[in-house]
Amino acid sequence: MHRPLIALAASGLFVLNAAAADDLATRVKADYDGYLEPLFEHFHRTPELSTVETETAARMAKELREAGFDVTENIGGTGLVAMLENGEGPLVMMRADMDGLPVHEQSGLEYASVKQQASPITGETVYTMHACGHDVHITSLVGTARHMAGTRDAWTGTLMLVVQPAEETGAGAKAMRADRIWERFGKPDYALAFHVSAYNESGFINVSEGSPYAGADSVDIIIHGVGGHGASPHATKDPIVLGAQIVMALQTLVSRELPPRDPGVVTVGSFHSGTKHNIISDRAHLQLTVRNTSPETRDLLLTGIERIARNLGRAAGLPEDKLPEVIVSEDSVPPTSNTPELAQRLKARWTEAFGEERVGLVQSKGMGAEDFPFFTVDPTIPTVYWAVGGTPAEDLLAAEMGGPPVPSHHSPFFKIEPEPSVRAGVESTVIALRELLGPAP
Repeated sequence: MHRPLIALAASGLFVLNAAAADDLATRVKADYDGYLEPLFEHFHRTPELSTVETETAARMAKELREAGFDVTENIGGTGLVAMLENGEGPLVMMRADMDGLPVHEQSGLEYASVKQQASPITGETVYTMHACGHDVHITSLVGTARHMAGTRDAWTGTLMLVVQPAEETGAGAKAMRADRIWERFGKPDYALAFHVSAYNESGFINVSEGSPYAGADSVDIIIHGVGGHGASPHATKDPIVLGAQIVMALQTLVSRELPPRDPGVVTVGSFHSGTKHNIISDRAHLQLTVRNTSPETRDLLLTGIERIARNLGRAAGLPEDKLPEVIVSEDSVPPTSNTPELAQRLKARWTEAFGEERVGLVQSKGMGAEDFPFFTVDPTIPTVYWAVGGTPAEDLLAAEMGGPPVPSHHSPFFKIEPEPSVRAGVESTVIALRELLGPAP
């Protein structure tokens, strides 16, 4: 049986004093204990792979309809949009991604996933796991929906909740845009999203005024050579040697061409060539991931990759029609860029609610990417994408002192402390929405 929504009294203008923050926390905890906890465990047990999140989407549609939203399914595949119109005011969007990963869970949790599913890419049956915390995202979205629907007399405007498929493949947001989401439901005045983080203390709100996630490009380099016998290298043009030279030369792009304060990554993740010990191949294939936080950095890196590859081909004596081919995938992802003024505005509200010790900026040491920018560019929409911590403080401290490392995202050992993560997800989202939506009449 569906548990009734927690009713909240109208409060007029949204004044986030200590009492209001405590009241919000109390109500969200009650909803977590009575409803969201088993929902989170359900989602964690039953993850589904990108583009085939049919059961997850159906459950999310059911939850959001019961909360009082008008839900449209099958947008850009399995995606859905839930709308709650509540008088005049801004249109504010909040997104949660719902796909899992092809990982065999080894977290040791009582509710660990043992689900298997046919991969839509290979057709092979694989184990599935929420190894990146998307179960936190969708559970928090349900909690947000229930809270906002229960406080309709305290705000005005339109709330758009987006449940997105296929974030892990970088295709979901683009597919929903291609399905004319803005034309069908309206272009938001603001766009919001968060990600749970294993690298931050549980419940910590990590917000940047710049770029919390990098842009990403997949690049292939096809190296053409002249094959032959391994005992007669003088009669060949060895693509493996040329490929090795290219790999090493690419390392100078970040170390010697990119300004030191501008982040960038060029990683060669795959190098394939040859079939046998004593045969020099006539072809090699390199696969790269390239990360950036600005269009200028992206252009420098991609231009440099092509320049290095083709000119090293010339140095190896290859004719112009056999120079290495550099192929940049069309499935690039732009950087996630927060609107500075909006990030400052929401950070101030979160600090009022949670205290300075729970809100700040912990700079990521990696350059992970997100497809959320496909919702916020062309046209540009003011946006804030933040992180919610998900690892107990004692585990982070133990890791710093040389103890067991905190399992990373996408690891089979990945696990999130659910209650503080989900609760902080709901509370931070509600505070942001109440700041951006119109006040009660």
